[in-house]
Amino acid sequence: MAEPTNTPMPTAPPTPRSTSPALAATRPASSGTTLSPLKAIVPTPALASLPVLGGPVAGARKPVVLHIGDPIRYNPETYAEFATQFDVVRPDVHERERPEFAQALRDRRWGDFSAIFRPFWGTGGEMGHWDAELISLLPDSVRVFASAGTGFDWADTQLLGEKGIVYCNGGLAAAEAVSDFAIAMIISTFRILPYCIGSAASGSAAAFRECHDSATARSHNLRGQTLGLVGLGNIGQQIALKCSAAFGMDVAYHDVDPKPAVLETRLGARRCDDLEQLVRQSDCVVLCTPAGAGRLIDARSLAWFKPGARLVNVARGSLVDEDALADALEQGRLAGVALDVHADEPNPNPRLLALAGSRALLTCHNAGGTVETHVGFEELAMRNIMAVLAGGQPVTPVNLQWLKAKATQ
Repeated sequence: MAEPTNTPMPTAPPTPRSTSPALAATRPASSGTTLSPLKAIVPTPALASLPVLGGPVAGARKPVVLHIGDPIRYNPETYAEFATQFDVVRPDVHERERPEFAQALRDRRWGDFSAIFRPFWGTGGEMGHWDAELISLLPDSVRVFASAGTGFDWADTQLLGEKGIVYCNGGLAAAEAVSDFAIAMIISTFRILPYCIGSAASGSAAAFRECHDSATARSHNLRGQTLGLVGLGNIGQQIALKCSAAFGMDVAYHDVDPKPAVLETRLGARRCDDLEQLVRQSDCVVLCTPAGAGRLIDARSLAWFKPGARLVNVARGSLVDEDALADALEQGRLAGVALDVHADEPNPNPRLLALAGSRALLTCHNAGGTVETHVGFEELAMRNIMAVLAGGQPVTPVNLQWLKAKATQ
């Protein structure tokens, strides 16, 4: 998902995967409008038994919601409902800068608010990393933090959970856009699009003719190729379904959370016991797992790749040792890569940049960046807050295991 420049790149301690609803319960119906598909979403039965600390927020006054970032843009009807239930307080840009923001929390400038609402990626991150310093300053009244974005490595979700705060991400809203983008990147690696595009864009007639003559021998159809998905959450499930059903790919996956057999059958996906087993049999490996998984692709794991295999990353740059990846490309061990995310954003690795016209497709953390995604971010964040503060279940929580641990202490 496209991150804001004001969101810090260093990651928090490892964070778990989202317990978002599975694809079968969440994929929206096709529509010709940009209206949010999320209004009909309700928690799945799997979530019904998960505890949320406390009941509905009670009292004569409406609960206060701290809105960090720009005003909502896309869902006025939902916001009207939201604003009737809560007093929404929105600090200005100056108040959101870290020193001022931290002081405001110390001073209880916004009182005992019950929720934090961040509907956009581009704003609302001015205070920087949500670490122990900021989280310790939050009033005990806070019950839920609902934010745009799929990744949550800019917030310590374990500390939030231990303080009794449910963190909800926007991964459900971004799954369609990120999976579509991943498909384009997968195709680019099999059809050597970086080379084709670079040759045409060079303006050289000789480069054009050479590419026209030579690209065929390096290009392959997707049908029958093995796609290895690292992670089978909302995004991975949509990639699996699209690649299996539309392109006839053989889809395998590895996930720390094994999926039910009925879902595997529906997606046309089979499980591998570990990363090595997955990588060794894959013609293209796609990273679609949270950053908390640690560095997955390094010199050791790159040795497992088939000669001429491919790598796509739509997750986080921190998952990949980019110099080891450049070594594999320069030595011809990998046919190509497509990377939407990078270890040192906004600065792609120089060695990979040098391969951008031949073996590497590099983009600017764009995979989730569509209008429809942002419509969904807004809607989903409001629905999460309304559900939790009414005493119900969140739609897209990512840290319930730490709330459960606290509840049993």
